[in-house]
Amino acid sequence: MALKRADFPLPDLTDERTAEYFAGAARGELVLPRCDSCNRFVWYPEEECPHCGAGSFTWTRVSGRGRVFTWTVVRRAFLPAFEEMVPFVTALVSLEEDPAVRIVSYIVDCEPDALAANLPLEAVFRPLQFPTVPDRSVPVPMFVPAAAEPGAV
Repeated sequence: MALKRADFPLPDLTDERTAEYFAGAARGELVLPRCDSCNRFVWYPEEECPHCGAGSFTWTRVSGRGRVFTWTVVRRAFLPAFEEMVPFVTALVSLEEDPAVRIVSYIVDCEPDALAANLPLEAVFRPLQFPTVPDRSVPVPMFVPAAAEPGAV
């Protein structure tokens, strides 16, 4: 099925499965659906909890802290919309609240050579924009290396 949205590759804010995720990002919050029955996070959103089968969820704010699970440095644009972004880093980020929950995102403000598995990260909220969709952007969670905690060695 071909994509027919004029604003592609921006996220589809009308998709009921993820609308609250992007609404949270617009507020500067990382929110995920949590099962009302077993209390586990369910990401990517599904109709039923894969852990217990329940179908009721509450969008819950999480800390935005996590760790690099894996990453790749994109050096060649795979679509014209991404040409001005290269090179950039996409990653799977394991969240502090549940390391089995992994968010696909960008890592920004970090040299690719500085990345390593388990590197601590924290969410920031930045506008995602593309030259192929002029005058439009969507705030999304991206990740930066976490600031060192006081007293950390």
